[in-house]
Amino acid sequence: MRNLLIGIATTCIMTTACTEKKTEQNPFFTEWNTPYGIPPFEMIQITDYMPAFEAGIKQHTKEIDSIANQESAPTFKNTIEPLEYSGKLLSKVSNVFFNITSAETNDSLQTLAKDIMPMLSEHDDNMYLNEKLFQRVKTIHKNQSSENLTPEQKRVLDNYYKNFVRSGALLSAEQKEEMKEINKELSVLTLQFEENVLAEKNNFALVIENEEDLAGLPADIISAAAEDAKSRNLDGKWVITLQNPSWIPFLQYSDKRDLRETVYKAYINRANNGNKYDNNEIINKITNLRIRKANLLGFPTYADFVLDDTMAKTPDNVMALLTKLWTKAVPKAKEEVIEMQTIANTEGANIKIQPWDWWYYAEKVRKAKYDLNEEEIKPYFQVENVRDGAFMVANKLWGITFEEITDAPVYNNEVKAFKVKDSNGELLSVLLVDYFPRAGKQGGAWMSNFREQYKENGKDIRPIVVNVGNFTRPTGDKPSLLTLDEVETLFHEFGHALHGMLANSTYPSVSGTNVSRDFVELPSQIMEHWATHPEVLKMYAKHYATGDTIPDVLIEKINKAATFNQGFATTELVAAAILDMKWHTISQSQKIDPQQFESQIVEEIGLIPEIAPRYRSTYFNHIFSGGYSAGYYSYLWAEVLDADAFDAFVEKGIFNQEVAQAYRKNILEKGDSEEPMTLYLKFRGAEPNPDALLRNRGLN
Repeated sequence: MRNLLIGIATTCIMTTACTEKKTEQNPFFTEWNTPYGIPPFEMIQITDYMPAFEAGIKQHTKEIDSIANQESAPTFKNTIEPLEYSGKLLSKVSNVFFNITSAETNDSLQTLAKDIMPMLSEHDDNMYLNEKLFQRVKTIHKNQSSENLTPEQKRVLDNYYKNFVRSGALLSAEQKEEMKEINKELSVLTLQFEENVLAEKNNFALVIENEEDLAGLPADIISAAAEDAKSRNLDGKWVITLQNPSWIPFLQYSDKRDLRETVYKAYINRANNGNKYDNNEIINKITNLRIRKANLLGFPTYADFVLDDTMAKTPDNVMALLTKLWTKAVPKAKEEVIEMQTIANTEGANIKIQPWDWWYYAEKVRKAKYDLNEEEIKPYFQVENVRDGAFMVANKLWGITFEEITDAPVYNNEVKAFKVKDSNGELLSVLLVDYFPRAGKQGGAWMSNFREQYKENGKDIRPIVVNVGNFTRPTGDKPSLLTLDEVETLFHEFGHALHGMLANSTYPSVSGTNVSRDFVELPSQIMEHWATHPEVLKMYAKHYATGDTIPDVLIEKINKAATFNQGFATTELVAAAILDMKWHTISQSQKIDPQQFESQIVEEIGLIPEIAPRYRSTYFNHIFSGGYSAGYYSYLWAEVLDADAFDAFVEKGIFNQEVAQAYRKNILEKGDSEEPMTLYLKFRGAEPNPDALLRNRGLN
């Protein structure tokens, strides 16, 4: 493996002398004398984490007890505010540990995580099931009209009260103990689910030995496959993996149908192979534990429990949106199958289109209908230029500037750090970007924080934000050249980063991206609109070799093809969202066969056989190990918002300063300081038009 995390040293592995040394010098127990407080990754070793977690939990517990046991009458100032600013050491180590275990994990960290997760679950329960503390919060919530609270303080207070109740504060003593056991089991199972998916991704490799089996593949893909083979000491061969920059273009271009089938089936059967990484029984356990948890809290299903604290509110509201989209998307997908089958017939392929044929023949349709070949546009999307394009958009909208910090500590030498300054020159944030796949990195792309934004004692603590991706790597003498989908993903995650970097809240719990799941995707998805806007493409899309700006003819092709293949894209996305909702609207604990359950759902909704849900159950990290259980619909819910919100920019100009400032002040800066729809109405002046989503996807 290249460039192991510097902070995970191999020279200090759990010896007594090493442990004693690190207790004295544990970097989590000191102020970080680094640029802008970036974690000193080069100093952090595996043996530092557990002592820091233990000390952090002990410190936080002492703070909580002090707040709960004080004799003075409960007020926002003596109870809620101290809670908001408590647990700093625990947050400090948690932010580093969980970011690293997502982006740069290894066996030792995974083993450690199995010990840490139950500890944190127990600590969380000890806080939210603390009767004395809850009575103080309950009293303040009941008497809040007697305090002169700001809207943000009211929101923080309401959130605390809801969080206590939703954590089981109103349960009997016996029920509280049951809740603790459920949470502890879930903390371990969800972690194991994620680790199994990562292992299955890393364990598959299609080794190609004959050059003729590379037929149809572009030179860049062949080069990348050769480099991967070489890194495995397989010189003279080629390797295709389940990393997105490998398997997707292979299915898109390979003329070898049998090999496409092999790769596709390996991808959709991750953690469903009857081996030690199989997730079927884990899904069964997670689902039943969640049902028990929801029922304990008085909800008929886990989806009812989750959605009670979102914009959507109920499973019926979610299914109404999904059904509306489904009825539009499936007919479109069937039309796309006919187009692909026609090409296959014309070429004399003598086949019936199967799921592993979709990417291959869709590419042929795109070339035939729009004269657009992705290999023709990739040279204009060098990753550094695309990143700088996102920076340019932020600069034109709000005057934000980005300056690389060359001496910043990083957890891998591929990570770049940037100082982000506002138009007045004041520090807004530090942004870390980590764009390429590695064995220790989870799949997909995401944004997170190493430090949240908040204000304390008159000081504005600025955030440290990270964007992580799994984009196409540089190969040979060529830089990283992104696909159009990767370009949009980079802009998407940068939108999340802006939500974190521009945060302007007083209290950390409502700062930045700490909002409901079906609102958090608005700032990310709206950025995708800028990514391929002609005016923006002219700013950043430069040919990596010649420096020439992308020509108008290619921009026109890109925009004409903007809604291409949306039958497929929408159908697989909605199918996954429905699958998520079906898992979480089960009302009674029972023995469930995930494969049988999934097959039944697919049949019930009428999913065409050429398409599988975007995520099948055994590798659906979003819902079984991430924060999107009963929440995968959020991408579509938020798309109603982002399509409608971008219309505000289109109406007055995509860089109009009046709209930009309104969007910043009412959405990006506000976090969860007010109800999401209240914030949206302040920005837009009206509720979003649902038809904007259909228009955006070409389904109207």
